[in-house]
Amino acid sequence: MKPAPFEYHAPTTLDEALDILASTGADAAPLAGGQSLTPLMNLRLARPAHIVDINRIGGLDHLGQDNGRLRVGALVRHADMERSSVVREHLPVVATVVPLIGYPAIRHRGTVVGSLAHADPAAEWPSLALALDAEITLVRTGSQRQVAAEGFFTTTLTTIKEPDELLTEVSFRTDFDACGFYEFARRHGDFAIIAAVVALELEGDSIADARIALAGAADRPLRVNEAEDAIRGEPLTAETAVRAGEVAREAVEPLEDIHGSSDYRRDLVEVAVDRAMKRAVNGS
Repeated sequence: MKPAPFEYHAPTTLDEALDILASTGADAAPLAGGQSLTPLMNLRLARPAHIVDINRIGGLDHLGQDNGRLRVGALVRHADMERSSVVREHLPVVATVVPLIGYPAIRHRGTVVGSLAHADPAAEWPSLALALDAEITLVRTGSQRQVAAEGFFTTTLTTIKEPDELLTEVSFRTDFDACGFYEFARRHGDFAIIAAVVALELEGDSIADARIALAGAADRPLRVNEAEDAIRGEPLTAETAVRAGEVAREAVEPLEDIHGSSDYRRDLVEVAVDRAMKRAVNGS
């Protein structure tokens, strides 16, 4: 299929892009990698009257570590994260997750920030953003704001972003002591049926604080506070990992779709949290 007619804009400065978004409002869609937007347009599930291509804007492709945070600009591709020595050094869990995202062509064009803006609850980046205390920068003409990932996603494919705002950066905490990720997908590169991300702060051999986030378990990425509470103060062991999975299983009410029933997904939550925890324990 082909998209509905639209007007194409290719601004070369951020101010120009913001002016276009301000004048076109909800009729416009920013384009970075296009790996989410283009299929929706081809199926005519999205019909923006204006496409604002931000790829010619300088300064949006930055990737670096600063004051305990990994800062990722709006034009950083998944493949950039996969290849980055900075990512491998400061947030190695991300380097293990990126190869699971789509396929090489998708990873070479799709962007981290674009995935967050798209807000698919089964995608990897939104759940990583929750677990890694991400902060998202939204800019509009004359102002900008930073939003914690936990307050950014509202429901399926929906965020708090306003039509005249552009996501320009996401930053992730890099000072966790142990992190782990585990994903169930029908095939390598598919969206997760269930995925779990664990990020831990340690005091000696005990868990001082924890972040446990899920993909595929709700209409948005989901933190499992009950499981976090259950393991806080506990030793970092395989037995604690099992406990986290058991509590997570009882805490969620997953949605059903053609890929699995609620009960099936609940079982996967238990296993995914357990295995993500054990990967954090083992440092893998």
